[in-house]
Amino acid sequence: MNAALRILSPPLAGLALLIGIWALLTMQGDSSFPTPLATFTEAARLFSDPFYRNGPNDQGIGWNILFSLERVAVGFGLAALAGIPLGFLIGRFAVLDRMVSPLVSLLRPVSPLAWLPIGLLVFKAANPAAIWTIFICSIWPMIINTAVGVQRVPQDYLNVAKVLNLSEWKVITKILFPAVLPYMLTGVRLSVGTAWLVIVAAEMLTGGVGIGFWVWDEWNNLNVTHILIAIVVIGVVGLLLETLLVGIAKRFSYDEH
Repeated sequence: MNAALRILSPPLAGLALLIGIWALLTMQGDSSFPTPLATFTEAARLFSDPFYRNGPNDQGIGWNILFSLERVAVGFGLAALAGIPLGFLIGRFAVLDRMVSPLVSLLRPVSPLAWLPIGLLVFKAANPAAIWTIFICSIWPMIINTAVGVQRVPQDYLNVAKVLNLSEWKVITKILFPAVLPYMLTGVRLSVGTAWLVIVAAEMLTGGVGIGFWVWDEWNNLNVTHILIAIVVIGVVGLLLETLLVGIAKRFSYDEH
């Protein structure tokens, strides 16, 4: 009990301080910025029925979160399927490294929203364009971290593999994969954070259903209370995704066994 209290006390104190400052700044009551009590009351009302549907443009916050997570899952999954094998190949073969690394260095710093018009031009629809934007922005950390992990495998391991005349498949599965796994999972964690950031921005521009579109729609309605609630929801979902991947990383870490 005491250990849990020591762990929870600092973040709870920080949260209480933030809410206290917020309350002090809005206590006059003549500001357009909502008070903590008004925001919490409205959040309770929203989450009392998060999955209602009153037409395509009036759906509960739960549906908006689920639609955003679905887009993130598809775009992130496609990025993992392409990025991790490509990272292995770049790290394993120096020729590919020299060919692809300059392209990665050139394209990686491009703003996520710069890719969105390309997706709209190619796919002619908002949903696949948003998925494309997630894909192209979340693939780089997986490529880079996986390639770095492969390149940092001790040469002695690979020399032993040559002496034993192991096939390339066995080199990858028995030597490279266990050594690269921590780097790969770091890339995955960075990528899912990027994907969640990108989808909110992309949905603001493309419209439809999703937490990003919901934020923009509430801004058009000048509903600042809902915007604050959405900011907290976006942060909580991002934190849960990060926590989930940290747990998976620990579960499959070879250092733990």
